[in-house]
Amino acid sequence: MAEARDYLLNGVRYHAVRHGNPTKSSLLLLHGFTGSGANWSEHVSVFSKQYSVLSVDVLGHGRSACPPNPNRYAMPLVATDIIALLDAWQIVQTAVLGYSMGGRLALYLACNYRERFSHLILESSSPGLATEPERAARRQSDEALADWIEVKGIEAFVKRWEALPLWASQAQLPDGVRQRLRQQRLQNSPVGLANSLRGMGTGAQPSLWPCLPTLTLPTLLIAGELDAKFISINQQMAAQLPDGRLHVIPHAGHTTHLERPSAFATAVTHFLG
Repeated sequence: MAEARDYLLNGVRYHAVRHGNPTKSSLLLLHGFTGSGANWSEHVSVFSKQYSVLSVDVLGHGRSACPPNPNRYAMPLVATDIIALLDAWQIVQTAVLGYSMGGRLALYLACNYRERFSHLILESSSPGLATEPERAARRQSDEALADWIEVKGIEAFVKRWEALPLWASQAQLPDGVRQRLRQQRLQNSPVGLANSLRGMGTGAQPSLWPCLPTLTLPTLLIAGELDAKFISINQQMAAQLPDGRLHVIPHAGHTTHLERPSAFATAVTHFLG
């Protein structure tokens, strides 16, 4: 059973889907940059056996709105939208799982709305950059990429994006899976992706490193064995989290939920179970 609909949250339209029995405990899913709630389709059938599964197209992605003002995409504002969505669903508390950009958003939510979340799962994610010089340099590169997206268009951007070394391990995916992923990326708006980079990119978001030692809710960090950069980041995170643990998925890169879906689902359900 799935209920898909649009919600007006703080004046902006969001598309979200609720799967499974709404009387069960909830699990909120937040996708990564260039993604949409559809990226979780392979896992919804598994997770919805135990949970009411909630997936949302983050602002600027999928079927959600793409406001022209990049300031509207700032992480604090998007976080208030997600809280408003939980309120619309009458959900007092939920577990939250976020991938990459969605993981940074999930961590921001857990740090700033602690009473609303029971468990935190971060896949291939980070607390952002620790220092202002690092964030300033990243903002500059993200702004340049945002400008490029708006000039060149979505097809050129997706081709450039998929050529990044970060996605090399996706070569192991079946052709059908890679094609579906490409088609999902192509459905995004250049304005939405560009402004998402400007508003809630890694350089734009506040550093969440200071929050980690005070974040007491159970936290699972997931990284792929082939993703050395994020294994290192997540090892540092696990050392600072009071109730954090790191799970490394063998033979996977940045997108563990696609590259090793069974191992990913097992890690999540075991942690929540």
